[in-house]
Amino acid sequence: MSTTIIDGVPPGPSLPMALQTLGMMTRQRPFLERARRRYGNMFSVNIHGLGKMVILADPALIKHTFTADAKTLHAGSQSPLRRILGNHSLLGIDEEYHLEQRKLLLPPFKGQRMKVYESMIEQIAVDEIERWPIGTPFATTQTFQRITLRAILQAVFGASGRHLHELEELLPPWTDQGQQLSRFPQIQKDLGPWSPWGRFLRLRAKVDRILDELIEDARRDPELTERSDVLALMVQARRVDGSPMTNAEIRDQLVTMLAAGHETTAHTLGWAVERLTRNPDVLARLSAEVDEGGKAYRDATIREVQRMRPVVSFAGRHTQKPFEVGGYRLPKGVLIGLSAGLTHYDPQLFEQPDRFDPGRFYDKLPETYSWIPFGGGIRRCIGATFAHMELDVVLRVMLERVALEPTDAPDESWRFKGVAWSPGAGGRVTVHARSARTRVPEVAAAA
Repeated sequence: MSTTIIDGVPPGPSLPMALQTLGMMTRQRPFLERARRRYGNMFSVNIHGLGKMVILADPALIKHTFTADAKTLHAGSQSPLRRILGNHSLLGIDEEYHLEQRKLLLPPFKGQRMKVYESMIEQIAVDEIERWPIGTPFATTQTFQRITLRAILQAVFGASGRHLHELEELLPPWTDQGQQLSRFPQIQKDLGPWSPWGRFLRLRAKVDRILDELIEDARRDPELTERSDVLALMVQARRVDGSPMTNAEIRDQLVTMLAAGHETTAHTLGWAVERLTRNPDVLARLSAEVDEGGKAYRDATIREVQRMRPVVSFAGRHTQKPFEVGGYRLPKGVLIGLSAGLTHYDPQLFEQPDRFDPGRFYDKLPETYSWIPFGGGIRRCIGATFAHMELDVVLRVMLERVALEPTDAPDESWRFKGVAWSPGAGGRVTVHARSARTRVPEVAAAA
């Protein structure tokens, strides 16, 4: 028996666009949950700057969309991040060019290179966390941002000395401005150095000059093949025809990796602190595991934080031609939003979804299309393994060196930063020094 396909978009809330936009910006999950209760796991919303957006929150529909033909659905060409990150950014390109660039960028994030990055990130985390104030409440997110920024600058950019310090000064304001400007394409006009877009472009020009110096230094480095940083590997990368990546391509991919992996990881760490201080039983078990040299429960905790507090709530796809999904034939020009925020809280997928329970992932990986903090399909984040390793290392270093003070304060609110969602109070915590302990090596503990 044939199924009738409906041409058009599914129904959704009838509120005015301004109110729907306000709901998405300030109370996204309650707004979307109300719509899901009424319309199911596929509905449309009407958002200022985006127009009609079809929301998907069913793993089967999400898989169907993630695995669709790249010529039918684009993720890059109409992305609001394309003008922010550059025309060559992995997040702003599609089809064959995207596959080519992805193939060139994947090798640095595989295999034994993670071990090299791990020791580097551990030292960065130790240096920062040992400066945390003892007994005084403070917001952790800013300190985590310093860790993740330096980690990317050293492991990915290969920056050191003057270049490292200059980029540490330039990139935080550039990232902040880029997140905000991505939401308002109408003001992306260079009206001089005092205009928002003008300031942003001039900051990017300063960043590009430093990146060009790093690229040229790498090309002249007689020990280039011994280096482990991602920039060095991009300089050595070759296309099928033997041609190298251009400076513009390398620059755009470097700032893309920064944008995709710096604040998102820092906010996830902030959310981890927020969750752990409100769940002392989980915190106690993690601390005991660290002392024993284990990591299985920490792995599960990282995945549970990403389930409960996905810092990027949607993966977007734009229809380039009619696309059938969920009984509808969506016309060309429709934005599809694959919702981590809804899928991760579906009680049919996760029992008691509002409960913080790392045990649901203990020695068990989440289902691919039910748990989507890194997207999916051929556009799944290439830095997912790097991000998980970084989260693991920083949490381990933190738990080894300080004791987090539990709190009965209400959950921190969600704050929208323009692209990512951060804890409203910045992952606020009071810490105390831990007494000296001898950790059992992880290999021995596993045995």
